[in-house]
Amino acid sequence: QVQLAESGGGLVQPGGALRLSCTVSGIFFSPYTMGWYRQAPGNQRELVARISASGSTNYADGVNGRFTISRDNAKKTVYLQMNGLKPEDTAVYYCHHEFTDYWGQGTQVTVSS
Repeated sequence: QVQLAESGGGLVQPGGALRLSCTVSGIFFSPYTMGWYRQAPGNQRELVARISASGSTNYADGVNGRFTISRDNAKKTVYLQMNGLKPEDTAVYYCHHEFTDYWGQGTQVTVSS
């Protein structure tokens, strides 16, 4: 059974930090690009960051310099370190396995004072 299990979301004050994790099971992990996306209420789902099998990364303009995507192939886990969080980062964050187009269930991130 394929599963992308996200964790690490929550409520944080502006300027704070969170680290999201996504552990993959049931499908190959290391050869494939993984991504983090987010969807705020009333908005379309948008790319936040991607990391290739070789470790190459790319980021959405609004998070570049604040967020860092990484992966641990031995643990079949992809991470999203989010620093300097802003209220506009509030959204449900989803993990994505690009080759198979599988998605996680999402984890809520709320940035508010």
